[in-house]
Amino acid sequence: MNHEQFSSKLLERAVGEMAKLPGVGRRTALRLVMHLLGQPATATAALTDSLNRLRTEVKYCRVCHNISDTDLCEICSNPSRDARTICVVENIRSVMAIENTGQYRGLYHVLGGVISPMDGVGPGDLQIASLLERVADGEVDEVILALNPTMEGDTTGFYIQRRLSGQSVKMTTLARGLSVGDDLEYADEMTLGRSLVARTPLT
Repeated sequence: MNHEQFSSKLLERAVGEMAKLPGVGRRTALRLVMHLLGQPATATAALTDSLNRLRTEVKYCRVCHNISDTDLCEICSNPSRDARTICVVENIRSVMAIENTGQYRGLYHVLGGVISPMDGVGPGDLQIASLLERVADGEVDEVILALNPTMEGDTTGFYIQRRLSGQSVKMTTLARGLSVGDDLEYADEMTLGRSLVARTPLT
C-alpha cells in the first residue's frame, strides 16, 4: 500500500500508526481504522482516553512489579494468597496465563524479561535484585521458576538458581508438559495448570 493509494493524509497517518502494532499489517490496520472511523465519536474518544490514561496513570507493584492501579497490586495485597511461595515469571502476560489456570494461590515476581546477551539484556536490566531481597527476608519457602522453556529462559533460571543457592529456600520449576520453545502466554490452561501443579525440584 503506497502513498498514492490514500485519499487522505490523516487516514494514511492513522493506518501507519496502527500498523506499528505487533501482528498488525497495513491491510489489517486499514480495516481497523475504517472500522473506528465508522463508529460514533464517543467510541473512539473512549478508546483514546483509555490508552492515554493507561500511559499516564498505570503503576507497577512495588513488590512483584506486576501492572497495577495502586502501589501494591491486588494479588500482593490479598491476604488469602500464600505469601511464602513466589512464582517467578518473565512478563505480565505470564501472570495472566497462570492466573487463568486457577491452580496457583501464591505470589508472583515479574522479571520484566529474560537474560539475552544477543539483545544486550543482562541480569542488571531485570528485576532480579528485588527478587533476591524478597527471598533474603526469610519469609519465602519456595521459589517457582515459571519461565518460558527457551534458551534465554533457561539461562535466566540457571542464573537465579545460582544466586539463590545459599538461601534455605526450595527451588522448583514447571514440569515439562510445555514443549521447548513454547510461550506460557499461548499454552492451553490445562497444560499450564498441570505443569504448575506437577512442578519439579531443581537440583
